[in-house]
Amino acid sequence: MASPLLLDMAIHTFDQARFLIGGDPISVRCHEFNPQGSWYEGNAAATCTFEFDNGVVFSYRGCWCAKGFPTSWESSWRVVCTRGTVLWDGKGSPQAQVAIPFDQPVDLTTEVAPVEVPATSAGREGHEGCLDALFASLRSGRTPETDCRDNIKSLAMVFGAIESARSGQVVDLRALGVGT
Repeated sequence: MASPLLLDMAIHTFDQARFLIGGDPISVRCHEFNPQGSWYEGNAAATCTFEFDNGVVFSYRGCWCAKGFPTSWESSWRVVCTRGTVLWDGKGSPQAQVAIPFDQPVDLTTEVAPVEVPATSAGREGHEGCLDALFASLRSGRTPETDCRDNIKSLAMVFGAIESARSGQVVDLRALGVGT
């Protein structure tokens, strides 16, 4: 496989990013490579920068052959916001810090306060929770979160990233029929 990380694994993180960002991807620039010591024949690492229609920029860095300090299937996240930062290791509860005071510009000397991040669901987690959500949507007649008409945008992120890595150019994802 020429691009094992991007083609087989990255779509899961791209789905998560789209969910968190709440927008549609419009462009991508990607560099992929195969680190020394990789057990893959194709490029098992990549760095991508995606722009979204709501102005958010999402940077992705992945390696499917790193030795030591494994990352969970859900990735490791750092979300930088206008008033603070949220960290999530993909396993435990997210951690957040908010700059204080809110009405002042944030700089390197601004104090921060930890924030309790409440659980978002009282239901089951993991695959069982996904199945519960799917069955609930079927019973209620509402469109499930994993509807393919929406997830095609994540697939466009994958193929756009591969094309960008191949061409060395920014790829306009709207040309692939997604986004605004």
